[in-house]
Amino acid sequence: MLMADPGGPDGPAGPSSSVTVELDDLTKNPSTSVVVILAMTLLSLLPAILLTCTSFTKILVVLGLTRNALGLQQTPNNQVLAGLALFLSLFIMGPVLSQMNDVGLQPYLAGDKTVTVAMDDGIEPLREFMLDQSGDEELLLLTNVAGRDLPDDRADVALTTLVPAFVLSELKEAFIIGFVIFIPFLVIDIVVSGALMALGMMMMPPVMVSLPFKLLLFVLVDGWGLVISSLVASYGGSG
Repeated sequence: MLMADPGGPDGPAGPSSSVTVELDDLTKNPSTSVVVILAMTLLSLLPAILLTCTSFTKILVVLGLTRNALGLQQTPNNQVLAGLALFLSLFIMGPVLSQMNDVGLQPYLAGDKTVTVAMDDGIEPLREFMLDQSGDEELLLLTNVAGRDLPDDRADVALTTLVPAFVLSELKEAFIIGFVIFIPFLVIDIVVSGALMALGMMMMPPVMVSLPFKLLLFVLVDGWGLVISSLVASYGGSG
């Protein structure tokens, strides 16, 4: 004799169960997984941000031009110049990064701001830094290329226009500084070349003879100190 299973499909319904999802925590501190995801996203964008939104590019170009002006090929090598440029950038960008942390990151981690608000507030100090270092000519150029009018207030410039304008301004200033650095070493090359021609030593490469004098002049005037202090002063002081 077959009997129906009370717990089967035709049996009486059991006690109902429900799942409750607490949404209160969404307005509190972000979970660890969310913080990790945001950190990974930021790290993936860090090289582009470093090159286009900080003083790194200008410093690296100036250091490279200084090496070329001295007539040195790979001394100091690219890794040393990049490392020096990185830490000088952190030194210069210190106040900006501190403000971004205070108004954006820390309020978000404390649950006082949403992701959108924290990003908008956190990027504002960086926008102000780039606006201060961007020239009007570069801003006008980029707005004309984009087919838009330059806003009356510089603070209203779109970020997509501000970033390339900032990079162009940084490269322009880097080349100006590099030109000034090249002048004394160019004079040494001309003097050495003239002296060698007067002595009839035209077969001797002038660069080989002028290099010790360039290094001596650079050391005597504290060349690295002058270059670094000029770079820091171009951003309105130290970090």
